[in-house]
Amino acid sequence: MSVDVAQQLAVFKRGADELLVEADVARKLARGTPLRIKLGLDPTAPDIHLGHTVVLNKMRQMQDLGHQVIFLIGDFTTMIGDPSGRNDMRPPLSREQIEANAKTYHAQASKVLDPARTEIRYNSEWSEPLGAAGMIKLAAKYTVARMLERDDFAKRYAANQPIAVHEFLYPLLQGYDSVALKADIELGGTDQKFNLLVGRELQRHYGQEPQCILTMPLLLGLDGVDKMSKSKGNYIGITEAPAEMFAKLMSVSDVLMWNYYELLSFRSLDEIAQLKRECDAGRNPRDAKVALAKEIVARFHCAADADSALAEFEARFRDGAMPQDMPELTLATDGTGLPIAQLAKRAGIVESTSDALRLIAQRGLKVDGDVVADRALLIPAGTTVVVQAGKRKFARVTLS
Repeated sequence: MSVDVAQQLAVFKRGADELLVEADVARKLARGTPLRIKLGLDPTAPDIHLGHTVVLNKMRQMQDLGHQVIFLIGDFTTMIGDPSGRNDMRPPLSREQIEANAKTYHAQASKVLDPARTEIRYNSEWSEPLGAAGMIKLAAKYTVARMLERDDFAKRYAANQPIAVHEFLYPLLQGYDSVALKADIELGGTDQKFNLLVGRELQRHYGQEPQCILTMPLLLGLDGVDKMSKSKGNYIGITEAPAEMFAKLMSVSDVLMWNYYELLSFRSLDEIAQLKRECDAGRNPRDAKVALAKEIVARFHCAADADSALAEFEARFRDGAMPQDMPELTLATDGTGLPIAQLAKRAGIVESTSDALRLIAQRGLKVDGDVVADRALLIPAGTTVVVQAGKRKFARVTLS
């Protein structure tokens, strides 16, 4: 390959948490043949978010070095549910939900990876044919004691919380994916380290050279507390509208912004360090946040969309204007109208009437630009109003 081993290792390690075992990776690279590099994602939700792209970006860098990347959709393992980082059992999805979610993953991953050079696989290809006998043979290759070394299992066991037997199958089946694909390197978040190491162990059992593993830090969500997750509502989907994506990125705290730069930006580390020095010296961090938001929006849409999103953001939040494009709907009433909390819920800008009442108490719910102060406010039938929850959720509602 044209890029020497030291340079490739530098690319592999940028922003990574761990590369295990680096000496083994160097030996694999020294052979000069493309490595088989695997990343698996379970289609637990219909959309890929920016947290997923941390590892996808790393895959793209490896792809650009000439390696064969394998994007594995875990349609079989999703039926079990990955217990990583959880203190309870993950509710299983139906086959129909899994198939519907999986359909979107390929297209969305192609926004990061080069689809012409990406091997797309589904782990049902080899997991379903295993059958009961094959599953028993696979389970015999790992002990319960080793499984209980895993942090989340250990905590649940110590707290007398239930651990279903099928949950032990998840790391085994993820490891078996590496056997089936003959992976040289597997990528994952830091919460996947145990599963990735199981893959190394199983490859030894099957007479293969063990894969190396590369873990990437977990991207914190917009709340700055938990990892980005659709279930927690703290995510930015890569297919979201440019203005929505831009506004969400601008809502990130000044401190968290630098974490996003390190894990999401394609700028060099020197550029990011220089930008941080400038902000530490007095430059408005908003400038850096705008630059990051424009970079991300342009990546998943285009430069013109990024410029338009910035203009709309400034109009909405600096000048107090409302967005040009917002959901419009008509709600039927009994002829008298709707209380504001019910209207906000039915308009879809809050999850529940209690959320609406909480926003009213926080002066975060508006009608036609005016803060709602009266919890009992009734919007009469026959009127059209613009309701706003927080800074980003709007709807134009007509009551019939």
